[in-house]
Amino acid sequence: MTSEEVKINVEKALDEIRPFLESDGGNISLVSIDNDKLVKVRLEGACVGCSVNQMTLKSGVEMTIKKYVPQIEEVINVE
Repeated sequence: MTSEEVKINVEKALDEIRPFLESDGGNISLVSIDNDKLVKVRLEGACVGCSVNQMTLKSGVEMTIKKYVPQIEEVINVE
């Protein structure tokens, strides 16, 4: 998978999870993809101060991204 394909598939994964975040007043944006293995995202809106945002990040966002791009090793939130 090329770097461009990785980016397209990560965006597809974020598009899949975005409605769930928006329903709680939050959102997510892609910041960068490092070495086609580390995805940096920015949680926005209500997600910023949410007490379960790390669980959402790992159980929801990371799992969904890995479904589209299995080579991704980790997803982290950057502010």
